[in-house]
Amino acid sequence: MDFLNRKTVEDIDVNGKRVLVRCDYNVPFDSVGNITDTKRIDESIKTLRYLIDHKAKIIICSHRGRPKGAVKPELSLAPTIPYVSKVLNQQVQIATDVIGESAQTLCANLEEGQVIMLENVRFEPGEEANDPTFAKKLAAFADIFVNDAFGTSHRAHASTAGVAAYIPAVCGYLIQKELQILGNALHTPKRPFVAILGGAKVSDKIGVIIALLDKIDTLIIGGGMAYTFMNALGYSIGNSLCESDKLDLAQDIMAKAKEKEVKFLIPIDNIIANKFAQDAQWQVADSDQIPEGWMGMDIGPKSADLFTHAIEHAGTVFWNGPLGVSEWNNFAKGTYKVAQALANSKAYSIIGGGDSAASVEKLGFATQMSHISTGGGASLELIEGLELPGISCLLQKE
Repeated sequence: MDFLNRKTVEDIDVNGKRVLVRCDYNVPFDSVGNITDTKRIDESIKTLRYLIDHKAKIIICSHRGRPKGAVKPELSLAPTIPYVSKVLNQQVQIATDVIGESAQTLCANLEEGQVIMLENVRFEPGEEANDPTFAKKLAAFADIFVNDAFGTSHRAHASTAGVAAYIPAVCGYLIQKELQILGNALHTPKRPFVAILGGAKVSDKIGVIIALLDKIDTLIIGGGMAYTFMNALGYSIGNSLCESDKLDLAQDIMAKAKEKEVKFLIPIDNIIANKFAQDAQWQVADSDQIPEGWMGMDIGPKSADLFTHAIEHAGTVFWNGPLGVSEWNNFAKGTYKVAQALANSKAYSIIGGGDSAASVEKLGFATQMSHISTGGGASLELIEGLELPGISCLLQKE
C-alpha cells in the first residue's frame, strides 16, 4: 500500500507560492459548445479552493482530447473557462499557449489567490513524450506541483510525472480520495467482495483478473470477453466475439478461481443478434446454444438474476466495463439490471471509471453509487499492482 503514503496539498506550505496543478478537464461538449458532464472539473474544485484560501498563485494545466502534439483549435481548453470561472467565483484567464509568451506573461503577473490556466498541454509534442526539456520549462513556472488528475496518473507524461523531477510534488484531494477508496477496497474490503468485469477482450483485463483472484470472493464476467470463457468450456458461441488464442488462459483463470475458492460467474443465457447492429433481430439463447450466424450482445434475463443475487449479498462491489453493447437500447438491459441492483444494494459500490461510469450516469444511477472513479485505466492499473507514474513521483510522507 505504498501508494497511500504520499504527501498531499496539506503537507506542504503553499502560502504565496506558485503552484502548478494538473487537473483533468478532458470533458465532453455538445454540438453548441456546452459541457455535458462537469464531474471532472467539479472534482478538482476542493483542491483549487484550498489553494486559493491559502493564498497560493495557481496555474492549472490539463489536456483535452488527443491532438498528438499539434495545435488543434477545436481541442482548446478555452470552452471550459466560463464554467471554471463560475465555480471558483473569479475570472480565470487562459494563456493562448503552454510555455510560450502568453503563458510566461500570465504566470509572471500572478497574484495570491488568483487562478490562471495554460492551453492544452498536449498541443506540445514534449508532453506525451515526457520530454525533460519541456517538463523543465513547465516546472519553471511554479514552486510546487500538485497532481490532481487521477485519470491520467497512469501516464508518464511531462505534466503528470516529468515536472516532479524539478519541483516538490504532492497530490490534491481527488487523488487522495481515489487512492484511499481503492486502497481500502483492495486491502480491507467489507465482505463478500464481488468484482464485475465487462468489456470486449480478456487480453485487456488479464492482469486485473489475476490480481483480483487473491482479494475477492466472487468474480462476475460479462461483455464480449465472456464468450472466450464460454468457448473455453466447449460451448457453441456462434459468431460471438472470441479470442481464440486466449482459450488456454481462460481455462487457467477458471482453474485458479476454483483453487482459490472464488465463485466464478459467467452468463448462463444471452441476448443474441443476427448482426452487429442497433436494429438487428434478437432473441434469448442459453450460453451453450448460440446458433451459427448469431452473436452474443448482452447478458440474458437468467444471467441478470444470477448476477443480481450475488450483488444483493455483497459487502463491496467493484465494477469495470459494461455487460453488453450498452450504447444500444436493445442490448443495454443487462447492464441496466446490474446497475439497478447495485444502486439498491447495501454494498459499498465502486465504479471503475470509463464506460461503466458513463453507463451508470446515462442510466440514472450515478447518485446511488458509493464512488465513481475518475480514472478507468488508472484504477485498473492500480488494482493490478502496476506503478502509476503520476503517483510514484509524489513525495512520500515521513
